[in-house]
Amino acid sequence: PEKEENLPVKLPTDVEFTGKGESPLATSATFRDTVCPVCGKPAKRELDTMDTFLDSSWYFLRYCDPKNTEMPFSKEKADYWMDVDQYIGGVEHAILHLMYARFFMMALHDLGLCKYEEPFKNLLTQGMVNKDGKKMSKSIGNIVSPEEIITKYGADTARLFILFAAPPERELDWSDAGVEGSFRFLNRVYRLVYEFVEKYPEVPEAFEITSEDDKALNYQLNFAIKKVSEDVGGRFSFNTAISSIMELVNEMYRYKELDNVNAGLLGKAVKDLILILSPFVPHVCEEMWEHIGQTESVSTMRWPEFDETALVKDTVEIVLQINGKVKEKLMVAADADKAALEKIALENEKIKELTEGKTVVKVVAVPGRLINIVVK
Repeated sequence: PEKEENLPVKLPTDVEFTGKGESPLATSATFRDTVCPVCGKPAKRELDTMDTFLDSSWYFLRYCDPKNTEMPFSKEKADYWMDVDQYIGGVEHAILHLMYARFFMMALHDLGLCKYEEPFKNLLTQGMVNKDGKKMSKSIGNIVSPEEIITKYGADTARLFILFAAPPERELDWSDAGVEGSFRFLNRVYRLVYEFVEKYPEVPEAFEITSEDDKALNYQLNFAIKKVSEDVGGRFSFNTAISSIMELVNEMYRYKELDNVNAGLLGKAVKDLILILSPFVPHVCEEMWEHIGQTESVSTMRWPEFDETALVKDTVEIVLQINGKVKEKLMVAADADKAALEKIALENEKIKELTEGKTVVKVVAVPGRLINIVVK
């Protein structure tokens, strides 16, 4: 350490900012080269004087005013842009970067340089990626090369798997089979879109929903739009949002094989499917969007709105159970109450046959879900 009588050691002014990553202090010979305070021989000063967390503790303020050559940032611009709406980081960041950033912000606020005491409004701590039961790490040597995944499956497949495999705040177990499954799903969507364009080159804009099959597809479409909108926009539940899209694709495959396909409705479903899938897999969606005849980028389109009336079902499927075991499935009025459900169950021919000669102890009816007949 330097002798006390030589303190403070002032920082030099003859430095060159090269931007190459090393400390600018290394370019100052007057600072770098010195004399050892113990032995008096030539020595070099320690140049690594700042932890990298020092810079990352206030960079978001510099983003507010990146071209300012007179000061780190202007208070006016920082007050306009801050605070940050959403902070997303790994669990290690919560201990280091996040804590330092909050400390810096509070200090700058006390100095009158910032309006806000806290830098971030919301925090999402994302989980770690595991492979073979261990945290994926370069030091362990169990990392998966992104280049290999992208070369074999494409970037969208990797994105979809990571978002679908687990909630963002939970640990994610890397699975080669899961990556393959995501790839198959994207191919399934791709085929659906291209087969639709080939079969229906001209799709009417106006259409009416008439059949029960129309209603089923329209329900699943509007349910998916609502689910994705709420899960992504409010909860960051990417996995459940993608799951609802997969259910929509299943319904679209069922619907397109019918004899009385409503081309207008199916066309709307294809269009909205690409839109709600595009935040997760933007590259393949851009290509499909162009293929259905759209000239502007899918990323510039308005987000589709869902129709609440389409989410109200006229009928629902319920199961009929005898002593807890499913014996029959029926479509009943969605608003059927317990009394109506009990009557439907006891008058069902299959249930009559299975309960013949037995005593009905009680009937448990759960509207919209099931009827369980307890017999002896």
